[in-house]
Amino acid sequence: MLYLTIITMEININCDLGEKSKHHSNVNDPDLLKIVNSANIACGFHAGDENTMHEVIKISKNNGVSIGAHPSFNDPENFGRKRINLSSIEIKRLIIEQYEILQDIALKYNEKVSHIKPHGALNNMACEDIELANIIAKTINGISKDLIYLVPTGSKMEVAAKKLNMKVACEIFADRNYEDDGNLVSRKKSNALITDPEEAKRHVLSMVQNQSLNCHSGKQIPCEIDSVCIHGDNLSSLATAESIKKMLITNGLKLKPLNLMEKFI
Repeated sequence: MLYLTIITMEININCDLGEKSKHHSNVNDPDLLKIVNSANIACGFHAGDENTMHEVIKISKNNGVSIGAHPSFNDPENFGRKRINLSSIEIKRLIIEQYEILQDIALKYNEKVSHIKPHGALNNMACEDIELANIIAKTINGISKDLIYLVPTGSKMEVAAKKLNMKVACEIFADRNYEDDGNLVSRKKSNALITDPEEAKRHVLSMVQNQSLNCHSGKQIPCEIDSVCIHGDNLSSLATAESIKKMLITNGLKLKPLNLMEKFI
């Protein structure tokens, strides 16, 4: 059994959900929402629709899971994973529109969107491009200073958000490998994904224990870790989520929704 020898700390498990599309089934969403602490909900641009948003919000509320918007490029054909160059005005409009769509539905359940996490290519591009990262950060900060911005740790997105003194939650990916520059290995490469739940558990354990990213080369990059992301569109998502949650609890970490973590209250 894996054990973690660090001081007690809070941590969060987040998952991309409501992503029903021709690319992905959302059949595991109800079970994942019994495990994770925060849901990043597709807003209809890369996947999902009004029905899936209602469903995820309703189940999230019943399970004490915090609600987040998961805005993307308007590209359902490619599940939001194709890089698209847009103007700053278009990027701003894209994020605000998707936030408002989800927020309007959340209010029907007396809930609210408490965090935002960009999806797919939009997220990957902003990790590398400080100009795009600045645009997204300023847009989210302009919506509400109370919003938590969930970003890949060590990315340009983290840099941009901290310059604005935003509420920033830094995430690591349980089911993805990292390049030596701290960015995710491209999904076009064979070693991009970690599909074995036990391997994913070891991957997360090492990163949380060392507060460092594990690069596939063996390199480690010191980083902040507030949250662990598990993608909901992998066949092994449910087993991976169960395994990682059990490991974190066994090692004394306190699992909390993002909006209830002490650093954001």
